[in-house]
Amino acid sequence: MKLLEDMIREKGVVKAGNVLKVDSFLNHQMDIKLFNEMGKEFKRIFADKPINKILTIEASGIGIACVAAQYFDAPVVFAKKAQSINIDGDVYSTSITSFTHKREYQVIVSKKYLSSDDHVLIIDDFLANGCALKGLIELVKDAGATVEGIGIAVEKGFQDGGQIIRDMGVNLHSLAIVDSMNDATGEIVFRQE
Repeated sequence: MKLLEDMIREKGVVKAGNVLKVDSFLNHQMDIKLFNEMGKEFKRIFADKPINKILTIEASGIGIACVAAQYFDAPVVFAKKAQSINIDGDVYSTSITSFTHKREYQVIVSKKYLSSDDHVLIIDDFLANGCALKGLIELVKDAGATVEGIGIAVEKGFQDGGQIIRDMGVNLHSLAIVDSMNDATGEIVFRQE
């Protein structure tokens, strides 16, 4: 998606350790006009799928998922990274490792909000090593629901997460795929499809 790539080129910052900082428009301060265009693009990509629920993980995927949800007329459920007193009853639970935070999280979704009747689109901001997505896929499967697809804002194509998820046979689409980054020069190269 050219609009997203242009925004990454203009405002993204490449940091050491394969970190792409896009917090000025994607995952701290959010550019809602950009999110709106991303939502339209996700709807175009997954228009033929019977999506009735969108699943993401807290926190950075929530904004994108919520804006996209209006195009699918579907509710958004987000996997929480901690049990709270607000979640009563049974939950689906799995463990994921965050590339960004370098730690393991137990993520949960209430069984009230994910069932075998659901056709799920998973949406997230970044795809690096694929751990978060594998965890979300596991939650959907545990519920007996169907993963209709995965929409990612930015995929780090030089890491193996995208290939791992695609090898699982999941319908994965990333709006921008970064093939390489150079923290010394700030150069970002995108995959051309």
